[in-house]
Amino acid sequence: MSEAVRVERRGHVLEVTLDRPKVNAIDRQTSIALGQAFVQLRDDPELRVGIVTAAGDRVFSAGWDLKAAAETEQVGEWWHLDYGPGSFAGLTELWNLNKPVIAAVNGHAIGGGFELAIAADLIVAGEHVEFALPELPIGILPDSGGLQRVPRRLPYNIALELLLLGRRMSAQEAHRYGMINAVVPKDQPIHKSREWAATLAEGAPLTIQAIKEALRAFEGQPIRRCFEMLRDGSLPSYARALKSEDAKEGVKAFAEKRKAEFKGR
Repeated sequence: MSEAVRVERRGHVLEVTLDRPKVNAIDRQTSIALGQAFVQLRDDPELRVGIVTAAGDRVFSAGWDLKAAAETEQVGEWWHLDYGPGSFAGLTELWNLNKPVIAAVNGHAIGGGFELAIAADLIVAGEHVEFALPELPIGILPDSGGLQRVPRRLPYNIALELLLLGRRMSAQEAHRYGMINAVVPKDQPIHKSREWAATLAEGAPLTIQAIKEALRAFEGQPIRRCFEMLRDGSLPSYARALKSEDAKEGVKAFAEKRKAEFKGR
């Protein structure tokens, strides 16, 4: 793994820490390393949940390393270059990752750093954090989630304030709009994220994976079609969870008034 990306296993949880001073900017090699970490989460049956965070408490990530991009002529259709599995920052387009990821945002999330954070399933931010998409004055586009995800997480006109005016949004405002899940004291994002990760890790992993698969497939679909997708076998993780030993164990444990012992099979 790259020195800019530290990976630590904590039981069933994989913690991925971006550590690239001074502002945790993401160049191609860092993006590839992040992607490799999230693939490890995806492919290791013992891992059930991931946390992505960053070193320091000032900047979670300033996003795309523009100096590196300019030096290597990556500006333009950058996606034709190898940015690793999951494309930019490893998570923004890793469509087959069905395990939940929590973003512990412990500093400002700017540009691609915002796009990395909003690609996570749950977001915990420090009370000092601000979110921003400052690409427009530079003449580039936030096309790794800024255009795609932000207008779906915020009211459309508010999203345009970030996209067109480049204004910053505080963690408190983001929480009011429901864009993030929790605002905690400055030194607490990782602790809150670990608390949530522990809760997820105790759950039935196949069921959790089925939920994430289904929600992704349902996006933009009529309600009737969503029901049909559950019944027609087009969601393999859902079908696997239905027939799993864990499903039987969960029902049995409930009937016996004991804690279920889920094994991920």
